[in-house]
Amino acid sequence: MAEQSDSLAVRARWLTLALDLDSSFAARKELAHELHYTGSTSDSAAMNVWLHKQVMIKLAENGGKVPEALKH
Repeated sequence: MAEQSDSLAVRARWLTLALDLDSSFAARKELAHELHYTGSTSDSAAMNVWLHKQVMIKLAENGGKVPEALKH
């Protein structure tokens, strides 16, 4: 049960960052870490491409819709 709760918290975090469009380098690095990015976070361009792909995958997994619970 705790594992599922942790997973939901990570999903909420990445979606919140994506929706808030928090583009600071620190926020992007944090999001990359939460999504288990294995590349170099000093390579901002590669990390950004990877983050974009991950956000698109997560949205597709949710039918392309932002969950109601996360809309502000």
